[in-house]
Amino acid sequence: MTNAVVLGLEGKTDLWLVDFDAGTVAPVEHTSDFRKSGKPMIKGIDLAVAINSAPDVGSGFMDK
Repeated sequence: MTNAVVLGLEGKTDLWLVDFDAGTVAPVEHTSDFRKSGKPMIKGIDLAVAINSAPDVGSGFMDK
């Protein structure tokens, strides 16, 4: 199984490649028309939560 995902936030046009093995996040320069349908695509993801900031996760905010 690949340990990478492409992420895009609602209201933003850019996409990002997150490589968990390398510990990197990089912009995706060539995007396709996946987002035009307006439907979320979740393949191989079992949890995804949008947060306002990384400190929210570290502070235990997500444990509630």
